[in-house]
Amino acid sequence: MRAMILAAGLGTRLRPLTENRPKALVEVGGRTLLEITLARLRSFGITDVIINTHHFAEMVREYLESNKNFGMNIAISHEEILLDSGGGLKKAAYFFLEKSANSEEPFLLHNVDVVSTIDLGRMLQFHNEHQALATLAVQERKTSRYLLFQLDSELCGRQSGPDSTVEVVRPSKNVQALAFCGIHVISPHFLSMTTEEGAFSIITSYLRLAAQGQKLVGFRADEYYWRDLGTPENVARAAEDLQQRVKIPHAL
Repeated sequence: MRAMILAAGLGTRLRPLTENRPKALVEVGGRTLLEITLARLRSFGITDVIINTHHFAEMVREYLESNKNFGMNIAISHEEILLDSGGGLKKAAYFFLEKSANSEEPFLLHNVDVVSTIDLGRMLQFHNEHQALATLAVQERKTSRYLLFQLDSELCGRQSGPDSTVEVVRPSKNVQALAFCGIHVISPHFLSMTTEEGAFSIITSYLRLAAQGQKLVGFRADEYYWRDLGTPENVARAAEDLQQRVKIPHAL
């Protein structure tokens, strides 16, 4: 299995921690977010990884070189202009389609600024059992942006913004609003279906494809530890979790 780490963002919410470094190199408990994410992937047997870069990109390269890529096979997809999650994946699509890759095997997409104990093996199994185009880790918690799912776990819309605007892309009953965790399992067929160009959110593609009847599902991850590390306050909280020996194996 291969994976991509989304690490190109400016990390504006993390300022002042990102004034002199990329968000991937912000530290929690003496370890960078990038090292934590790579360790998570490696613990599930993933060794082939591509990382997108933009902000302080050379620092990421030097960091990986100085740590000998943490014993993994790592490629870099540098973005001169930020392409967002969908555009970033589209630029890096070659990594999952090249001859050395299994073109039928799903791959993992993981934000660098989240930590969790989500069982990626179970998530992959869930993805395969549902024969999904993409599987998104989701939880029932408060957020400013929700994804909407039918009771059979299929994506059917989103709800976001200060006025909680609802967008439903397929007729549904008993819809549940869930928070996305920034971790996806994606079938390679998705790459050929991505018609959007330039910078765009992968959620835009997901909703378009769900409207067309494609199967995109939510993997319930309520039982697992998860934290967004997009702000200095959340980084501090994660460090406190570690100090207090919260049970978060393979996360920190």
